[in-house]
This record gives sequence, C-alpha cells and structure tokens, in this order.
Amino acid sequence: MPFYGGSELSEVYDRALEEDFGLVASNVAEPDVMMGLMEGAASVDSDLLIQLSAGACRFAGNGDAEAGLRAMGNYIETIAEQYDIGVFLNMDHQTDMEFIEMQVESDIPSSIMIDASHEDFEENIRQSKKVVDMIEEKDADILVEAELGQIKGVEDEIEAEEAFYTDPDDAVEFVERTGADLLAISVGTQHGVAKGKDLELRPDLASEISETLADHGLEIPLVLHGTSGLQPAQVEDMMGRGICKMNKDTRYQYEYTRTLFDHYLDHKDEIVPPEGVEDQRDSFYNDVDWSPNKDHFDPRVGGRLVRERIEEVHADLAELSGSAGNSMFPN
Repeated sequence: MPFYGGSELSEVYDRALEEDFGLVASNVAEPDVMMGLMEGAASVDSDLLIQLSAGACRFAGNGDAEAGLRAMGNYIETIAEQYDIGVFLNMDHQTDMEFIEMQVESDIPSSIMIDASHEDFEENIRQSKKVVDMIEEKDADILVEAELGQIKGVEDEIEAEEAFYTDPDDAVEFVERTGADLLAISVGTQHGVAKGKDLELRPDLASEISETLADHGLEIPLVLHGTSGLQPAQVEDMMGRGICKMNKDTRYQYEYTRTLFDHYLDHKDEIVPPEGVEDQRDSFYNDVDWSPNKDHFDPRVGGRLVRERIEEVHADLAELSGSAGNSMFPN
C-alpha cells in the first residue's frame, strides 16, 4: 500500500479530535519541498499529511495529471520508507470527476478533497456524495473531504472574490446527506497572501459548527483552508475548536523562492559576470578570465537549502498545531 491509507488517517483524526490538535496538510509540487516536509515532521515526531493539487500533478507529469500523480505517489512512498512516522497523501481541491475516478481506482491517495463549494448547495451535495459513493463502490481505503462555504482568494483553479461563512445547520444537513469524512469550513480565512489582522476571522463559528455537528451525532474533523495569513495565536486557538486539519501552501511557496533568492543574491558575483565581462553563456566563459562557481550554481546546493528551510518551517508549524510528539505510526 502506498504510504498509509484512509483507515489509518481516520485514526489520527479521531485522536486529534480527542486531544485538540491538528495535522498541517502541506502542498507540494516537486521533491525538495516534499523531502523538507518529511525531515521536519520526523524531527518533531509528527505524522505528515502531504497534499497534491491537480495543477501540481500536471506540473510533475509534464502536463499529464495522471502521470504526475503516479510519479509523485511513487516518489513519496519510496522516501517515506526512510522515516518512522505516518505519511499520508491528500488530493487537494479536486474538481474533475474523471481524474477523481482515476485516483480512486489507483488507490494511491489516503484522502480526496472534492471541491464543489463554488456550486449551489444542492449541486455541492450531489458532487460530494458522488465521490463518497464512488469510493464505497470500489471499496477503496480513501477518506473524503468536502467543503461548505467559500474562502476568499485563489487556490489552484478555484477562485472566489467573496467569502461566504459556513452555516452550522447547513453543515449538519450537508454531512448527513453526503457522508463526507471531513468538512472544510469557511470562517474568515483567505487563500493566498494575507495578514491575520486583515482577516474577518470567526473562531466562534468554528466552535458552533463543531458543537452543532456533535449534537447530531456527527463528530467529524473540521478543516481550515487558507491559513497562510493566520498568526500563531490564531492557529493555536483554532485547534481547540474541532479543527483537525489546516492547509499550508503559499507559505512553502514563498519560503522556497525566498531561500533560493537569498542564496543567489549572496553569491551573485560568483554566478553572474561582473560589469565589463562579456556574458558568454553559450561558450561557458572559455574566452574570459572570470568563470562561475559551481559551489553556488549547482541546483543541488539550492535544493538542499530549500529542504533545510522547509524542514524548519514545518517543524515549527507542527509544534503550533499540536501534532508534534503525537505520531501514531512508528515502524
């Protein structure tokens, strides 16, 4: 089985609900971020939930999303064997039913997030239940995450100009009719770059949704998307309100680029010819005294720096979310 499946992931969420912590679901599109995440999670004894969007799969598969999923799935599975933690894979913000069906038949992911939140209530229910039924028919070990309400911002192909808060009573009806295992809610977070002070955050609403679901016998994990702008105190507060999964993507993207930018800027004179020296890239500077320094332009140098920085960032986030020290699956 690639990594761990939905049944083991469900155990992690059950414990997270009981002990008020959450998994930091971390998006990847290439190996350096993925390896940094594994190092970071292992360093603090936290289970790890990696996420792939359809766009990330297409990137990894040279335009072919299915090829990208299989390639990244194999890569993640192989590297995960080096670590004594549970590693899981969630498919993030999925909208293409044919691609979702391929995911179910492959049994690669641990969970799939069907995102029909941009549709009206009934159509959201129809599409979400279709994925639940598809998985049940295939008897696949995969959890289903669905979303109710809209989060402002852009995530992969999904764009929302305005945020719509999740209604607690609607959440009950939605979960009862779809059978979703997790519910992503809208309580004022935003996709993309944001600052916590600018968010109209409603932590009280998260509690109300969780309590209303529990009153109807539906104690399911809640999910928080668009968390890059949340401040540490806001994250810690949310973990005690039924939130068991919070997504991170934009933060890693920035850390990736900023780490490389800082490195290349620090060593600019050893990578780019100084003023007055002809830029002979085609002949690789055979006719000039200056030459670039491979100690700084080798992609593996920058790649290692990215891995180290992502390791630090994810370890800090795991401490913040409370998953540090709570790995349930040592080898």
